[in-house]
Amino acid sequence: MNGGAPAGSEAARTRPPELSIVIPAYNESQRIIPTLRAIHHFLQQNGVPAEILVVDDGSRDDTLQVVEALRAEIPNLRTLQNPGNRGKGYSIRRGFLESAGRRVLLTDADLSTPIEEIDRLDIAMNRGALGGAIGSRAVDRSTVELPQGWLRRTMGKTFNQLVRLLTGLPYKDTQCGFKLFDRAAFDPVFRAARVDRFSYDVEVLILARRRGITVAEVPVLWRNSPQSKVGIVRDSTRMLWDIVWVSTRDRFGRSGMK
Repeated sequence: MNGGAPAGSEAARTRPPELSIVIPAYNESQRIIPTLRAIHHFLQQNGVPAEILVVDDGSRDDTLQVVEALRAEIPNLRTLQNPGNRGKGYSIRRGFLESAGRRVLLTDADLSTPIEEIDRLDIAMNRGALGGAIGSRAVDRSTVELPQGWLRRTMGKTFNQLVRLLTGLPYKDTQCGFKLFDRAAFDPVFRAARVDRFSYDVEVLILARRRGITVAEVPVLWRNSPQSKVGIVRDSTRMLWDIVWVSTRDRFGRSGMK
C-alpha cells in the first residue's frame, strides 16, 4: 500500500488518514508490543497516512496500560476500552465505526498474517474497484507457513463447509483475521451487524452481499499462533449457533439491511 507524505509528517497529521488499522485485544500484553512496532515500522517505511486503533475488550491483564505506554513512540496510536468483555465482533464493529480512514484493515493482535500482506488486499481492491478484500488460508495452502494443529484444521474446514452450506457464501475461509474494507461501502454494514463474538465475519459478509458489495478472497501469508484465544469446543459451538441465527435472519429478510 503506497501513501503520500510520510506517516509522521505534518501533512499526514493535518488530513484524514488514508488507512485505519483496527486491532481487537483481550489479554494481549505479551504479544501486542511487537505487533504494534511492526505495523508502525511498515507505515513509516511506506509513507502511509494511517492510524492504529487498539480496542481493549475488558482485558484482565495490563494490555491497555502497555498500549498506552507506546503512544509516545507511536503518535498515530489510539485506544478504546470496552465496558467489560463484549467479544471480538463487538470490538471490531466499535473500532470500525470509530475509526477515520478511507479504508479499514482488521487484523489480530498476534499478527499471524504479516502487515506487509495488506498490499495483496489493496491491489485486489484497486484492480476490481471492489468494496473489500479478505485474507484467506484456503485459496492457496502454500501461503500457510505454520499451520494449526490437526484438530483445529479439521474443525476449521468443517466450520467453513457449514458456513457455505447454510449461507451460500462462496468464500473458502471467512475466519482469517486479516480483512480490508472500504469505509463508505461498509459503514452501513457494520452499523447493521449484531454478532458480538467470533462469527462476526460471516454476518458482515452476508450483509455485504445483501447490499451488492463485491469482496475478493485473497491468499495471504499466515503463521499459526500457539496462543489462540478460540476455545475448540465452547467457542466453536457458539460460532455454529451464530451462523444458524445469522443465516435464518438473512433468509427471512430480518438482517436490518435495506
